Amino acid sequence: MRLILYVALRVAAVALMAAALAWYAERRLDRAAEAKSFSDVGKVPAVDVALVLGTAPIGPEGGPNRYFVYRLDAAAALYKAGKAKYFIVSGTREGRYDEPTAMRAGLIERGVPAKAIYRDFGGDRTLDSIVRARRVYGQTRLIIVSQRFHLSRALFLALHEGIDARGFEARDVDQPYSIFTELRRYPSAMRAYWDVWNGMRAEDVGKPVRIGVDPAE
Repeated sequence: MRLILYVALRVAAVALMAAALAWYAERRLDRAAEAKSFSDVGKVPAVDVALVLGTAPIGPEGGPNRYFVYRLDAAAALYKAGKAKYFIVSGTREGRYDEPTAMRAGLIERGVPAKAIYRDFGGDRTLDSIVRARRVYGQTRLIIVSQRFHLSRALFLALHEGIDARGFEARDVDQPYSIFTELRRYPSAMRAYWDVWNGMRAEDVGKPVRIGVDPAE
């Protein structure tokens, strides 16, 4: 009985330590992002290319995913304000959804011309989207579009990939879909540190694409 209690206490202590480290990692990334993130489009520095990070277009309740909708609204605002000429919409097309194609369609509906939107189908993770923005699309200066909690780790990864990046904050969702949606940012922050420590390893990046020269299709 005493052995079982000892093991349970050790497991609880390890879990508590892991939770504390994840919380600290997320807070540290968020503080580092403060000087590089903007919620006012007028304060965003103008760049040639903005990277829009993907998410599923349909939410778990079956309606439009509000994270997805707000990111596209933010990206369209950048275009209309003359802050970005081209967009990389980066996500995955595995499973039920083709995120980049849905993002492209949504931006076209919002007034962004199709020829300005490059679909990146290799953005399975935030790391992949950042690495591919530099190694495939040749970008060393970017505006990254997502919600603030996501931007904090994206900007951290961009810094370690040699990209001069700023973030434009899409509107956050007032009521998260689930407690998992709210809490996943903490282990994701830990994973961002691991990715940097592990040398920013991503999947095979593929052949280069020249933004503004090669056709967006």
